[in-house]
Amino acid sequence: MEKASINLLKGVALFGGLDDRALGLLLDRARLVSMSKGQSFFREGDAADSLFILQSGRVAILKAWHDHEYVLRRLEPRQCFGEMALMDLGPRSASVLALEDSTAVELSAGTLDELYRAAPEQLTLLEMNLGREVSRRLREANEQLFRARVEVKVMDGEFHFYTV
Repeated sequence: MEKASINLLKGVALFGGLDDRALGLLLDRARLVSMSKGQSFFREGDAADSLFILQSGRVAILKAWHDHEYVLRRLEPRQCFGEMALMDLGPRSASVLALEDSTAVELSAGTLDELYRAAPEQLTLLEMNLGREVSRRLREANEQLFRARVEVKVMDGEFHFYTV
């Protein structure tokens, strides 16, 4: 892929610290995926073996519950999605819907395996960054869960402050 794509990856925290050779290897094997407004990059429950870096457009991360889909978050260019697939090898935990015409760079688990064979220290750095990103999102989810539980308790008149 072109130099603009290397600059795209350099602007994404997940790829922080990777050298141009490693980024070039990833991009040479990457796939560019385009979705029109209203199309899904993937659906909750789909088999998963890749992550995406949003190059243009905007997407919504959706979670299904009782025949409805709820927006968990919205993403802008230079943000990634689908990264859990590379860590837990499970199916997609949410859907990703294009809110407008969108393009993303897709990196497969096989591509990361090639990076391991070519430059294991670069894959190690990428995996550390991946862990940081997932941890950051987990902290954010924990905070949201905590606030939602506190708000429910206050509304029900059951709020009690406990100290340990």
